[in-house]
Amino acid sequence: MAEALAGIPFVNPFTEARTTIERAVLGDRYRAPERYLLPGQPLHRIEGNLGGLIERADALLEAVAGRLARRTAIGVVEREIYEGLVHFVVFHRHAGGFDHLIAAALPGSEAVLGDAGREGVVAAEARARATVGTLFERCRRDLVRYLAVPALGAEADLPVPQWFAFYFQVRRAWVHTFAFIRGGSDALVALRARLWQSIFTHDMRRYQRGLYSRMGDITTLITGPSGTGKELVARAIGLSRFVPFDPRERAFAADFAASFHPLNLSALSPTLIESELFGHRRGAFTGALGDREGYFETCGAHGTVFLDEIGETAPEIQVKLLRVLQTREFNRLGDTERRRFHGRIVAATNRDLAAEIRAGRFREDFFFRLCADRIETPPLREVLGGDADELRCLVAHICTAQAGADEGPALCDQVVAWIGRELGRAYPWPGNFRELEQCVRNFIVHGSYRPPIGAGASGAGGGDWVSAAQAGRLTMDALLQAYCRRVFAEAGSLEEAARRLECDRRTVRRYVRGGGEDAVSEPS
Repeated sequence: MAEALAGIPFVNPFTEARTTIERAVLGDRYRAPERYLLPGQPLHRIEGNLGGLIERADALLEAVAGRLARRTAIGVVEREIYEGLVHFVVFHRHAGGFDHLIAAALPGSEAVLGDAGREGVVAAEARARATVGTLFERCRRDLVRYLAVPALGAEADLPVPQWFAFYFQVRRAWVHTFAFIRGGSDALVALRARLWQSIFTHDMRRYQRGLYSRMGDITTLITGPSGTGKELVARAIGLSRFVPFDPRERAFAADFAASFHPLNLSALSPTLIESELFGHRRGAFTGALGDREGYFETCGAHGTVFLDEIGETAPEIQVKLLRVLQTREFNRLGDTERRRFHGRIVAATNRDLAAEIRAGRFREDFFFRLCADRIETPPLREVLGGDADELRCLVAHICTAQAGADEGPALCDQVVAWIGRELGRAYPWPGNFRELEQCVRNFIVHGSYRPPIGAGASGAGGGDWVSAAQAGRLTMDALLQAYCRRVFAEAGSLEEAARRLECDRRTVRRYVRGGGEDAVSEPS
């Protein structure tokens, strides 16, 4: 049992390995945890087995520590098991304190954290700073008590500040993963597991030994259809980076809540992109009235720059970003002084970059610099998979955000019932999570929702066109119309849909409109 409990701090919590350990330790006491975290329900609802694990680990640690105090030496394997047990107990003994820090830095997170988080929000900023020092001292006392013993040869200084910072990072990663990725489907659990690896790698022991200070060198590329939450994944990674703790200052080296810097590249001209990222000197271009630091400079060593829509960048911008990834150096616009980028880059795109490379629109060397770590966000149809509970969970969060905690539950019931009756479980949600949000908003205003393209709505006359095509029940025109509408929904404009389909814009428009009188409005 000791070996199993000692391994928990170093196991990805969203994998079967964690479940296997819990079953082995708890036996008949093991209970399958809640899959869906609804609005207002704190994290402990999905940590149902944690209390039993802590109880056994705490009793076991006290017994082992007592025996260890009478010994003068310990084997390598025994040492690893004992230290893992210490980390598990000490981390969870003070997890509520870390929740206070998170809630104080990110108002609104108390809905995920529960009672401890709500109390932390009430605390003033000065008290929150004092709490950091108090929490550190409590962790330090526990770690010294268990680890500064002759049998471990650890009478010298222990790396307590590093462990303390690691504990805080683990708790932030756990909270942010659930705060930004709602739902409990297999697809979302797999996404959480992948995200956890992007933060800690697959080997958390190696990460703790030294990789924690080198993760800024690894770029993460997030791919997936529009509206699948790529920025939420990037935000979870950015807010969960390791931040060192200074025991003399009783403070962390950076404010994690201010360390995420997103930039939508498709919304800016090349000059503005360079200005936002690299900064500029006075007079570098029209309107540059003073010197300005860019994100690469203000990011700091513990921050993250998120480059959204990386597939939309012009070749000249790709070249300059490639240089940053290769050398970690850049120049401000209009300046010759070389500056160093110390943070981490996360990028995202809904484009097929391999196809973009073949078409000559995306540099192959730039692509291979981006894809050291890749995460793919699943489309909503895959997340739902016909699971009514998953749909209800996602709709509940949207309804609560739009209508408040009092009106949210009743509104959720109405929306879910309407979707089941009018769209059906087979509706493919071509606009993904973003379309589901718009569906809820339309229902709030009009009491209904009309899909903008109609394709795939089984209850709205469109039928499941994929199944119909596989069964050979569609005419050529019907198939082209359904497919063009699907691509148009994902692309967001006729021009982009025509580019993806490699045909004329007018052809796409004709099939999207279906030859009828009703025109399809083009997004601005």
